[in-house]
Amino acid sequence: MPRGSNAKRERQYEHIKDSAKERGESDERAKEIAARTVNKERARAGESRIASRTSTQDMSSYRRGGQRSHSGSAGPTKDQLYNEARQRGIKGRSTMTKAQLSRALGR
Repeated sequence: MPRGSNAKRERQYEHIKDSAKERGESDERAKEIAARTVNKERARAGESRIASRTSTQDMSSYRRGGQRSHSGSAGPTKDQLYNEARQRGIKGRSTMTKAQLSRALGR
């Protein structure tokens, strides 16, 4: 955890890191996700000396994560579907709509 953090941020960091590990992220990636999220929340709360404009003016990490959730009402975003199609090597993906990408991936 960064210098100057408090007990709440320590718990938040551990919770986010554990959640990322449960989703199958590597230990290093889980630590990175947790650190970035906690640092952004610290900036939004005015707990850090330096904060980027996007950290303070963008929507919160938790709200954004919920909007991009695979289990949400709209499902995965078109970008998420496109990236999965690219990984699977599906041809013609660049001209497909979200619905077409979803069908091509068998969803």
